[in-house]
Amino acid sequence: MNKKDIKKVVLAYSGGLDTSIIIPWLKENYNNCEVIAVSGNVGQGSELEGLEEKAIKTGASKLYIEDLTDEFVDDYIVPTMQAGAMYEKYLLGTSFARPIIAKRIVEIAKAEGADAIAHGCTGKGNDQVRFELAIKAFAPDMTIIAPWREWNIKSREEEIDYAEAHNIPLKITRETNYSKDKNLWHLSHEGLDLEDAGNEPQYEKPGFLEMGVSPIDAPDKPTYITLDFVEGKPVALDGEKMSAKDIILKLNEVGGKNGIGLLDIIENRLVGMKCRGVYETPGGEILYFAHDYLETLTLDKMTMHKKQELSITFAELVYNGLWFSPLREALSAFVTSTQKNVTGKVKLKLYKGNIIKAGVWSENALYSEELATFGEDNVYNQADATGFINLFGLPTKVQAQVKYKNK
Repeated sequence: MNKKDIKKVVLAYSGGLDTSIIIPWLKENYNNCEVIAVSGNVGQGSELEGLEEKAIKTGASKLYIEDLTDEFVDDYIVPTMQAGAMYEKYLLGTSFARPIIAKRIVEIAKAEGADAIAHGCTGKGNDQVRFELAIKAFAPDMTIIAPWREWNIKSREEEIDYAEAHNIPLKITRETNYSKDKNLWHLSHEGLDLEDAGNEPQYEKPGFLEMGVSPIDAPDKPTYITLDFVEGKPVALDGEKMSAKDIILKLNEVGGKNGIGLLDIIENRLVGMKCRGVYETPGGEILYFAHDYLETLTLDKMTMHKKQELSITFAELVYNGLWFSPLREALSAFVTSTQKNVTGKVKLKLYKGNIIKAGVWSENALYSEELATFGEDNVYNQADATGFINLFGLPTKVQAQVKYKNK
């Protein structure tokens, strides 16, 4: 579509540095087009405060704030957790938030009769791919505007210059200008001192961590919790039944207080470069740990091993923006099937950044104390192992016989 034909643009709007300056930039560079801002509420909390006033003051005609939190947890977070999917130990907090936001933006763009959808993702990052593949999945012919791939701004410092020149209020300064992404699952930090891989993250510096504390500052006394699962889904915390969303929020609190969920990683981006980031995922790390612990009790060996293998593929699909792909849907169907017996209770001890196993129970347990015991039992004939080893080792024996015969 020609620039001059674009009259109405729907913008994925967070109110952060990038999208704050994009509104006036779009109006300056796209014929004073109407800009409709859309913020998907995926649990970023206080970041949504004052957003409407800010969007309107900077030139948007209106702002939609869409509460996507329940759908985000039930349809994106929990299925990914059930899959055990993590990308190079990263629990995919930004990755699976983008598809749900983009899907809703497309719905609003269609309802508003928009000519284009814009986003604030940089040309170096993964999010541009995640947003745009989701848009293509639901509006394949929609024009997409990515200002970072068009404008002459080269850095976050120049973005701040632009904001100051246009009297756009910012919550950050040049000294606290980390690139962050926050939702109910995690908080990411990139940029500034973290760009030097030789710098230790400032975990003990006041204000750096937002979802918890450094393990050094965590209590000297451990905290015990229990989690109940039904078919792989979390249903209760410390015996109290609640939604998966509320469980995650509670786990964020208790995990954060105990220094759980910090990850400092140099990850391989989809666009080909390595990038260093620090992630806070206190509730997510606990939930993954507990679910995996329960699966060791309830999944058979072959299913567990195949699931672990496919979890890498699942994670890559999510990380690479392919949530709305046939393969991801097929893998989710497989994962759902594996979860039918993953029902039970897990007890954990949280202590200074560590998650320690403290007990697991399930009526579907495949573990048998009577079979595994080193004491006397009446169910396992150890002499049977002789025939098993002879049959299992037959190929090894034949190969060795041929090898030594031909020497």
